[in-house]
Amino acid sequence: MSSTPLRDSDEMVRLGTGGYAWQVSPTHVDLAMPPPPPLLATIAAEPQQITVDLRRSAIIVVDMQNDFCAPGGWADHLGANLAPDRAPIGPLQALLPALRAVGVPVVWLNWGNRPDRKNLPPTTLYVFNPDGKGLGIGGVLPGNGAHVLQKDSWSAAVVDELEQLPGDIRVDKYRISGFWGTQLDAILRNLDVKTLFFGGVNTDQCVLHTLTDAHFLGYNCVMLEDCCGTTSPDFCTQASLFNVRMCFGFVSRSQSVIDALPTV
Repeated sequence: MSSTPLRDSDEMVRLGTGGYAWQVSPTHVDLAMPPPPPLLATIAAEPQQITVDLRRSAIIVVDMQNDFCAPGGWADHLGANLAPDRAPIGPLQALLPALRAVGVPVVWLNWGNRPDRKNLPPTTLYVFNPDGKGLGIGGVLPGNGAHVLQKDSWSAAVVDELEQLPGDIRVDKYRISGFWGTQLDAILRNLDVKTLFFGGVNTDQCVLHTLTDAHFLGYNCVMLEDCCGTTSPDFCTQASLFNVRMCFGFVSRSQSVIDALPTV
């Protein structure tokens, strides 16, 4: 069978936001667009060093938001020591611009619940208000009047110390895992992402369980140890790192990634 040649006047338009896209015109649809050539980085990691294609990678920054990391937020209201949850700020300040410079998307994955909480089951509400008498999801913080983890509130906003750029991607989540009931998987697949770097809080909770769900969905997962923090006891961090190394992917650090990035 012969194909119909394109006319000189048929300007092709790209449809797609990632490495894979269609090219379309009034007379032709090209489904065979090849992916971009790989941009490789070999990174020191555990249990082995890894080589990744940066053009098919993204970093997910989990819950670096005021309710967990800022004075006056929900965790501060509960009397938690904020230092462990604020520890990732410095490493992320160095890493995120370096990744953006080589084209790696930055995904901000934050709790951002509906004001009416109608999509939240008791199992999720209980985590934040186990005796029914506390300040749970949607509750009003006494210091500033913000609603705990509510979409578009101060509570759900990323901390001021971490810069978000217009080209970054923002995804609201409603569970400990960021894949449950969200657009995260669809976005990553449209971007043709295969490798995910993870940072944020809490290491043993939202970071770990988003990572494990990513692993189950077939993504390559890299937890960046110094870009993660938790107010849980240290044994929770150690168990999380152990399980990532043993079962769910690899563990590295921000400087190891920075050192591996090519000059483009």
